[in-house]
Amino acid sequence: MSESLFADHFSSGASDYARFRPTYPSALFAWLASAVPRTHRAWDCATGNGQAAFGLAEHFDEVVATDASAAQLASATRHPRVNYSCATAERSALHDRSIDLVAVAQALHWLDLDAFYREAARVVVRGGIIAVWSYGPIEVDGEIDVVVGDLYRRTLGKYWPTERAHVDNGYRDLAFPFDSIECPVHSMSARWTLADLLGYIGTWSAARRYIEANGGDALHRFAAELSMRWGNASDRREVRWPLMVAPWQTTARMRRSVPPITSAWPPE
Repeated sequence: MSESLFADHFSSGASDYARFRPTYPSALFAWLASAVPRTHRAWDCATGNGQAAFGLAEHFDEVVATDASAAQLASATRHPRVNYSCATAERSALHDRSIDLVAVAQALHWLDLDAFYREAARVVVRGGIIAVWSYGPIEVDGEIDVVVGDLYRRTLGKYWPTERAHVDNGYRDLAFPFDSIECPVHSMSARWTLADLLGYIGTWSAARRYIEANGGDALHRFAAELSMRWGNASDRREVRWPLMVAPWQTTARMRRSVPPITSAWPPE
């Protein structure tokens, strides 16, 4: 995928994306800060609305947060140590060897990987960290999971961008040209009302495509069925996501071979 063909799946719902998308665990950002040689500057690549940038800013002196979508950046969370810029992952305009940590949260599958890897290798300091992470479909409880799973796979199946398959398999079939390092297991969860969950589902690119193709009430039956199983709409339930984190430490050069990632997520 070239830079001119940037897959802008999310700009039409940028404000909802900022409101309803889950946040990443604070322990992940603390661990990343402990793994780098210094905490001067981090680059949050494809930042979206700045969820990862905001977490990184608690540990780094400066966070450069870039995204190719101006609409996403307009909805981004502001922080005094975060500098937002409209730029692609493949051409960041950052200086050589100026970044201690490169982070890509729930976005690697949208990038031109070879071009991004070259850019990351150019801007990161020797011994710095390049970390990508991704979360899969939600888990609530048996009945709700069945309803949401049916929507995810059957109703919306053909409406997902093809890149979404990389998220579903935990990036297992993507190749990485850096040296992998061990990372603790991190969990990701939130306590949501029914409205929170429906708002989150509304940010799915496939849901918006489905509604555009079938009309504004196309998902009414799903919402009603989910409501029946939720109970009181104001009740808060624990919502969980399997979180895959792949960190690499850079050396003088990228490896020539790029074997696929070995990950235990998602579970068999």
